[in-house]
Order: sequence, then C-alpha cells, then structure tokens
Amino acid sequence: MMTPRFINIGERTNVAGSAKFRKLIISEDYEGALQIARQQATNGAQILDINMDEGMLDGEAAMVRFLRMIAAEPDISRIPVMIDSSKWSVIEAGLKNVQGKGIANSISLKEGEAPFVEQAELIRRYGAAVVVMAFDEDGQADTFERKTEICKRSYDLLVGIGFTAGDIIFDPNIFAIATGIEEHNNYAVDFINASRWIRDNLPHASISGGVSNVSFSFRGNDAVREAIHSVFLYHAIKAGMNMGIVNPGQLVIYDEIDPELKELVEDVVLNRRDDGTDRLLEIAERYRSKGGKTQEE
Repeated sequence: MMTPRFINIGERTNVAGSAKFRKLIISEDYEGALQIARQQATNGAQILDINMDEGMLDGEAAMVRFLRMIAAEPDISRIPVMIDSSKWSVIEAGLKNVQGKGIANSISLKEGEAPFVEQAELIRRYGAAVVVMAFDEDGQADTFERKTEICKRSYDLLVGIGFTAGDIIFDPNIFAIATGIEEHNNYAVDFINASRWIRDNLPHASISGGVSNVSFSFRGNDAVREAIHSVFLYHAIKAGMNMGIVNPGQLVIYDEIDPELKELVEDVVLNRRDDGTDRLLEIAERYRSKGGKTQEE
C-alpha cells in the first residue's frame, strides 16, 4: 500500500484549541485573529480548522464574520476551511459563507440515522466535504471493532444517498494514552488499526483526527508531547491516516527524536510493554524544558 500524502489541518484558529485565539475573538480583535490564521498558513497548514464554540460567543455570527474576513485575504483564502462546531446551526451558517469548497466538521450517528442523513444531504448540496465522527447511539467508539463498525455503517449511508466517497473524512477518535488506566493503553493501536481497515475497506475515504488528544496525559511537558505526536503520526500515516488537526510548526521529525525517548514513546504508543507508561514517566521530567511552544497558546 502506498503511504498517502498527509494534510496538516491547522488547529490554532479554534477557540477550544488556542487560548490566544479565544481571547482575541471574545474581545472582538478580529484583525489579531486574522494574524493567527496567516501564521497557520505560513507554518504549513493546508486546511484551516475554524471553531467558535464558546459560551460567551454568538457562534454563528463569529463564524460568519471571520469567514468573510478570510475571504478578503489572498494569502489565507487559498487554503480550504474546515468549519468545526458541535452545533449544526453554526456549521450551516459557515457553509453558506465559506469561499470555495468547505469541510463540515462534523456529523455522526449519535442521534440516529434520520438526522445524520438529513445533515449529510444539506452538506452535499452546499458542495462540501464532511467529517464523520465514529460516534453512534451508544456513544463514542473506543475499540477497533466499534470504530470500524460505525465507519462502515456511516459510509454505506452516505454513499447510498449519492455522497462522493472522496468527500468523506472519518475521525475514528484519538484518545489519550498513558493515563494509568489499563483500558486506555490500546487506544492508539486501535486508531492505527482502524485507519488501516478503513483504507482497505472503505474506498476513497480519508482518515483524520485531533492529534494532540493522544498526549493529553503529558500536558505541560511539550517535549514528550511532541515526541508522542510524531511517533503516533509515523505509524498512523503508514496505516492510512492522511489528515490531522495539528500545530504544523510544532511537529518534531521522527528521525530526530532522542533515541531513548523514542523507544519509550513507541512502547507506549504501540502498547508493547505493560510497564511502558511507568518507564516513560521515569524519564519524562528530563525533557520537560526542551519542548517548543506550549500546546495551550
């Protein structure tokens, strides 16, 4: 299997992913927020993830205002936009105002098949691609079996209503590993294996995910988090993952990770040893001051 080209989805224009962006939007400093979008483009983001889900905001108004500002900036508007919201009304407002082909993030089978199909039909009419979460009436998929079952069911429904398979992007859920809870130890492996299954069984669909979730148990230790992201992506991309919400300016090159750290991180990501988390925790403090910018910026 040929390794797919990986597409970086910039995460800093997301009020949930960037404290700085959130403060700028809440204070209505949209020019400052626009600079963050420009930095994302400069740093290698190939899609901008825009999220305005914050209790103090009118999400629809903020989304529309920001999208219209981006459209007037040639160096930003050349990059496709992912309209990211847990509220359907915000996604639809975004789709009405996005320039070019947008991506709706996300829909799922959480409320059943009827709302899923209804939203998918509208997204198709707007000419957008769609992110489908591995989530159904019974909750989020956390095992290989649940991830693949939900993605297959979603794929069949979407293709059945005429959705172009190449416009389907699955998010099979990246969860935190090395939490100290045994049931969490295989989360990265299950995602990687599900990516391989989707690539082999659901033709033309893409595979994405929020990469920073995998390292959440090491928040505050950027060097270890960056190493976990790099190792996770190295294996997930080989398995078929071709998109991811990341900070492109903060990805460390796999071959440049300190060999000792890389081996211990791979033990954890690939769930190769029962004591993997303890062994990584033992050396984690040595790397705490060596990371890049903090994840919360």
